[in-house]
Amino acid sequence: MTKVSTGATMSLDGYIADASHGGFEHLFQWYGNGDVEIPTATPGMTFRTSAASAEHVRALTERTGALVVGRRLFDMTNGWGGRHPMDVPVVVVTHHVPEGWDREGDSFVFVTDGIEAAIERAKTLAGDKEVGVNGGTIATQVLEAGLLDEVHVDLVPVLLGDGIPFFAGLRIAPVQLEGPVRVVQGTEVTHLAYRVRR
Repeated sequence: MTKVSTGATMSLDGYIADASHGGFEHLFQWYGNGDVEIPTATPGMTFRTSAASAEHVRALTERTGALVVGRRLFDMTNGWGGRHPMDVPVVVVTHHVPEGWDREGDSFVFVTDGIEAAIERAKTLAGDKEVGVNGGTIATQVLEAGLLDEVHVDLVPVLLGDGIPFFAGLRIAPVQLEGPVRVVQGTEVTHLAYRVRR
């Protein structure tokens, strides 16, 4: 069975703000606050983290076989220039395929018939590896559909006071989690993993 997990870098007050909210840059400082290089599939993009965070990111990358993201993130990143930095297939949940993109390619697959179909397609692409789900609306939909196995949080020491909550509008709350089942202390970030109770 392929594990499905979601993750987000989050402030202490629970926000995973997007670029339109103030303080966004504080969430991701840990990607550049160390001396261990982590190359990505994106030319010119190399993370420099603490040794603990580097080990965490490398392990996450190694066990991830596919990603599921929403159309909003795909558009915000301009499709990562044609290839996601993790160098895995990305399933994009959308109402329609964006102009200029094939419905199914090596890097991106566009699914228009719902979150369940997107997760199934991602599991097929991932093989025996995990499926990662981006935070926000998509994570909420996957959790509400009963398809989420783990929640990962990169907790950073900042209070944003506003932004987008990790599981905004969750209709099945409260949801009990087990753990943390993993804790990695990086520099100015704590990497946490929790299991979703069934």
